[in-house]
Amino acid sequence: MNHPTAPFRRILSGDEAVALAAHDAQLTLGTGYPGTPSTEILESLHSLGGRAQWSPNEKVALEVGIGVAFGGGRALVTMKHVGLNVAADPLFTVAYTGVRGALVIVSADDPGMASSQNEQDNRRYAIAAGIPMLEPGDSQEAYNFTLLAIELSERWNIPVLLRMTTRVCHSKTIVETPGYPVPPAPPAGYVRDVPARVMIPAYARPAHHKLRAKLAQIAAWNEREGPLAVVPGSDTLGVITSGVSFQYVREALPQASVLKLGLTYPLPLELMRTFAIAHTRTLVIEEGDPYLADSARAAGIPVEANAEIFRFGELNVARVRRMEAGDLTPEPKPVPGKPPELCHGCPHRTVFTALRDLGCIVSGDIGCYSLGVLPPFLAMDTLVCMGASIGVGLGLRHTLPVEEARRVVSVIGDSTFVHSGITGLVEMVYNPPPTGHLLLILDNGTTAMTGLQEHPGTGRTLDHASTGKFVFENVIRAMGIPDVHVVDPTRDPAAFTELVKTSLDSGRLSVIIARRNCLLAAGAIKQYEKCPEGSTHEQ
Repeated sequence: MNHPTAPFRRILSGDEAVALAAHDAQLTLGTGYPGTPSTEILESLHSLGGRAQWSPNEKVALEVGIGVAFGGGRALVTMKHVGLNVAADPLFTVAYTGVRGALVIVSADDPGMASSQNEQDNRRYAIAAGIPMLEPGDSQEAYNFTLLAIELSERWNIPVLLRMTTRVCHSKTIVETPGYPVPPAPPAGYVRDVPARVMIPAYARPAHHKLRAKLAQIAAWNEREGPLAVVPGSDTLGVITSGVSFQYVREALPQASVLKLGLTYPLPLELMRTFAIAHTRTLVIEEGDPYLADSARAAGIPVEANAEIFRFGELNVARVRRMEAGDLTPEPKPVPGKPPELCHGCPHRTVFTALRDLGCIVSGDIGCYSLGVLPPFLAMDTLVCMGASIGVGLGLRHTLPVEEARRVVSVIGDSTFVHSGITGLVEMVYNPPPTGHLLLILDNGTTAMTGLQEHPGTGRTLDHASTGKFVFENVIRAMGIPDVHVVDPTRDPAAFTELVKTSLDSGRLSVIIARRNCLLAAGAIKQYEKCPEGSTHEQ
């Protein structure tokens, strides 16, 4: 691979900068599940010649990354903020086991919910799991902090969380790479260490003590030489901040002294204390939860936190000025834009038209088909998280009066079904409602919502090369559901509507796979299938 030997400047997004750093560090493997705003990291890594792959979901991606790091390699695992919920089980335990190589986990948070169902603040995960966390504020820091995360992970044999946000992921700023190659990872190889890697209670108890000792060492390092910056200014006004909030603070409050934190868990509390008491007034400016402010005040550091109204959405220069002035007047509502809609000609339109016309109670899921909730369809009644459509639909079937229960349909997309729908289907077989149930899998041959990525059901890898294919109908029939129908809903919309009605009336467990390629991906899919790179194996 080509690695930099002289400083090189370029304009990159934060996602591209993370990918470049991973490439320059000779990453062993990048894994993840596509989710805005993190998707472009692995795509960019692949375009640079690095090794990257999509996993069925974030939990599997992290587990693969853990295996890489157990073997002495360097792993990068990417996901959006809600994806870390899916990966939380291995996340908490790998903090105990530690790693032998490097394990960097990217959580791309979405303040303001540009493309998400919540705006949770994943800085809380670093505290709960006990793993160090870095927060870049622009593309240069995204590059630098990715390299630092690898360094810290290898130094302390601990996973590191790189917490980004939508603005950092997608904004482009200048990145300068170093004029020397990044030190390579030691040769990979397995070193047996059962007490460190097997988390039965007898080994997990001492592992927890070791974890806390590591965090104490990292906290001391952060106090001495951590990645922070102090911008001198007024003795009257000081600001403690991190991430992209720093950019807004510098423009909104140019007179203020600023302490910008880079490693935000464990925090350099004594440096924060020294900074705060040196100023007449010290504000904490941060997006989302008052994590920095709560931590400072819990340690007895005199700071002012964001008012509650600024906890929602992204910050900007005007909002930071309002924070400093204590302006709590209601904020103007944003001008509504054109609402999103399913593409004209999208096969999902036929499905939602049928569900609307039949008066179904629709338990929905995460994907572009979530737009079925909007006009002209208004054909979705619940949406919780990826894979929830099946469980929620079953719960409704178990609860509602018979005539209402027979109208309940679960709707899930192809990528989402692979991600977290299979266990719901097991529940459907294991605990069938008295009225039966109908599951609709909308198979458009791609992960459309995040930019037309591949998934196991397409039979193609991240680079679109042929690989083993997960065939939905084969697996569903093998699970004991005899009523499995594979149809193109657009060929005969009336017949499709009748099939849905017949399935609802049958009182049996039924699955309809509505299969037609996404219009945006159809041309590319034909090309991939015409020129496969390797063989396709169905399983």
